[in-house]
Amino acid sequence: MTSPPITRRGLMLVLSSPSGAGKTTISRALLNAEPDVSMSVSVTTRPPRPGEENGKDYYFVTEAEFHAMVQAGDLLEHARVFENYYGTPRAHVEQELSAGRIVLFDIDWQGTQQLKSNARDDLVSIFVLPPSLEELERRLRGRGQDSEEVVQHRMSRAADEMSHWPEYDYVIINHEVDKSIEQTRAILSAERLRRYRQKGLVTFVNAMRGAN
Repeated sequence: MTSPPITRRGLMLVLSSPSGAGKTTISRALLNAEPDVSMSVSVTTRPPRPGEENGKDYYFVTEAEFHAMVQAGDLLEHARVFENYYGTPRAHVEQELSAGRIVLFDIDWQGTQQLKSNARDDLVSIFVLPPSLEELERRLRGRGQDSEEVVQHRMSRAADEMSHWPEYDYVIINHEVDKSIEQTRAILSAERLRRYRQKGLVTFVNAMRGAN
């Protein structure tokens, strides 16, 4: 007798770090290497930039539509950044989780706290630390895309951002990016096997017991 396949609920994977610590590089590697991982698509009130597509890069809405979504509880997390609002639509994420997929988030500690409040069982959070402040500054300067003022601003924010590391499930110190990618994938592999995420286990085990 063949046992039925095991269905699995997906998860929300959050990567947070100070700017320059490596989370974007790790995120891109996951998206390339893991077929069931997709990036969360946020809703925003800012206008589309050239080349951006609605539903692919962002869901573009008016401010009134955004506030209506907040009031209806349609966003898992939301924040105001400068003059615009951003948030994570609940319905799309729930659809992905039900299909057993992993939704990847590149958000800060405040957004992570909101996700934790709204969907703790589905959340896996990783904080990426640099090996030192000196190395963080070197990496920021090495990107060659920020002015001195921006580099100093990012460095001044780094200490506050790093103070939130105890709020995360896992912490990776990014000495070598390839090793950090490997560690992140190992975390993801283990989290896929969490007993409560394998929704078909009861049916699977009962079928084997009945076969005996």
